[in-house]
Amino acid sequence: MTEIRPRWEWRSFGRRFGAAEERLARLAPSGVQESDEIYLLSGAGENVKVRDALMDIKVLREVNADGLEQWTPVMKAGFPLPGVEAVKVLEALRLPVPTSVRESYTLDEFIGQFAAPGGTVRAVRVHKRRVRYTVDGCMAELSEVVADGKSTRTLAVESEDAAGVMRAVRGLGLEGYTNTSYPRGLAALIDDVNERYAVIDAGTNSIKFHVGERSIDGKWRTVVDRAEMTRLGEGLSQGGRIIEAAIERTIAAIASMVGEANQHGVRAIAAVGTAGLRIASNGGDVVDAIRARTGIHIEVISGEEESRMAYLAAKAGLGLNRGSLVVFDTGGGSSQFTFGHDAVVDTRFSVNVGAVSYTERFGLDRAVSPEVLREVMAAISADLSRLDGHLVPDALAGMGGAVTNITAVMHRLATYDPVVVQGSIVDRGELDRQIELYRSRDADARRAIVGLQPKRAEVILAGACVVRTIMEKLGKDSFTVSDRGLRHGVLAERFGD
Repeated sequence: MTEIRPRWEWRSFGRRFGAAEERLARLAPSGVQESDEIYLLSGAGENVKVRDALMDIKVLREVNADGLEQWTPVMKAGFPLPGVEAVKVLEALRLPVPTSVRESYTLDEFIGQFAAPGGTVRAVRVHKRRVRYTVDGCMAELSEVVADGKSTRTLAVESEDAAGVMRAVRGLGLEGYTNTSYPRGLAALIDDVNERYAVIDAGTNSIKFHVGERSIDGKWRTVVDRAEMTRLGEGLSQGGRIIEAAIERTIAAIASMVGEANQHGVRAIAAVGTAGLRIASNGGDVVDAIRARTGIHIEVISGEEESRMAYLAAKAGLGLNRGSLVVFDTGGGSSQFTFGHDAVVDTRFSVNVGAVSYTERFGLDRAVSPEVLREVMAAISADLSRLDGHLVPDALAGMGGAVTNITAVMHRLATYDPVVVQGSIVDRGELDRQIELYRSRDADARRAIVGLQPKRAEVILAGACVVRTIMEKLGKDSFTVSDRGLRHGVLAERFGD
């Protein structure tokens, strides 16, 4: 066969590829090709298939530090397949070579003997429609795939230049996706392995981590949902920069989450950053440091985008589909508000009102006097003036770390239970009770409160005051709690139908 130089390959499988598809749609295709192939799948074998009546084998030569795979073609042989070539196929499939090998095999004879139903090797009939593009000098290919009647899609980038492949992958916005070879991707499809995806939400006070599993019918199941308090925004209100200690805590947390996501076999990790990274003068440097140390690129999203995705998550999770609705998401550095009715979003905005800045400004990690509390409430009210004049909504829904901790304290949850928290109702009386509870104690004493996450003890008083002010300004005596936040909205937007 004609010598073909080995190429570095990157590939991912899934239903959609978000921004990458939009970018490819703006390019002129360099070719469209349809083919019918038969893949021979074994647990540890190479890429073995039959295409255009030729037995085609590629072997994996190397996996580099970026996870790119270098595959080398070693066979393209026609049928009848000579016995000596059949032996090479069996070796590529990691099958024992029988003591007696025929002089040659037709395709049906080879499959009948070595890939019969129920055996070690599976013969999978695959139809592909491939659309090819050129991206940064690399071949990019978006394919519709049907394997034994089951459908999926795959996006690949190939080149002899490994660095070029990575540039193209990053340029398409696919850096967080896992490189998956055709044999592994097809095996997962045929075996009905549910797709798993991860989201990392880098907030000002905590890093939230979610792994969701998507079933065949499109429903999501939570595999992991947790948060780690890294206080990324520590000192940000005074110096305008993220300090080195906060950067190190955040990188360590994200690196651990990436490792956990990989252990769960996720197909992709989406990572977003919010107010702290938006505001900090060195936010870009922090994003670069996280990328260099963890391999994850944090997309710093606007406050408006943050509020939109949080609204989608809350509305879907709480079933608030009729009437006017306001969803708020208050965090360490900012608060997002989305106003809508029925299925329509009317307006959304973000304000730099978060628990960290008020904690540092008024010393709210300590016990404070009623006079100081009144000053805090007045300052928050002034900073939330954008809420003034809005009509009272039919429903108010809240999310974020302050909201879920307030709810856990209300229920006295020694162990956090999202099922209990989701859909809970918090009224003004309960919120006033908790504000007094936190006001009269310092952070160390607050840590003994059942339901309160210990690392949130410093900022919980400020967070509760923000929530109380929101209720006051919107004229609501209570709100419904959503345990689903930005991370769930990102999951649905990036990886759902």
